[in-house]
Amino acid sequence: MRHRNKTKTLGRKAAPRKALIRDLVTAMVTYEKIEVTAGKARVARPVVEKMITIAKKNTLASRRQLLAYFTTEQPVKKLIEVIAPRFKDRNGGYTRMTKMGTRQGDAAETAMIEFV
Repeated sequence: MRHRNKTKTLGRKAAPRKALIRDLVTAMVTYEKIEVTAGKARVARPVVEKMITIAKKNTLASRRQLLAYFTTEQPVKKLIEVIAPRFKDRNGGYTRMTKMGTRQGDAAETAMIEFV
């Protein structure tokens, strides 16, 4: 029984799932839109929004917090210098998720997640 288990596992154990989400967020920051399965998009979206909210503070502590999450400095720099200033007057809702239909090979439902 799955009573009160709200975590979407995406068919993975905890460590690979965290790595997948981190890679999705890194790709989202780098390319500003990604097309993945709908389940992965639903899991990655709140994490991306949280990272933008942290980057909007633009303090040394927030930079270190972002550096602790990402594996390289490039997405952190882009978040703080490019993406966060774009949303300075917006209180959340930084991303848009658009359903793209089903994938040819396995009929998985895909979605595009992009910045507003």
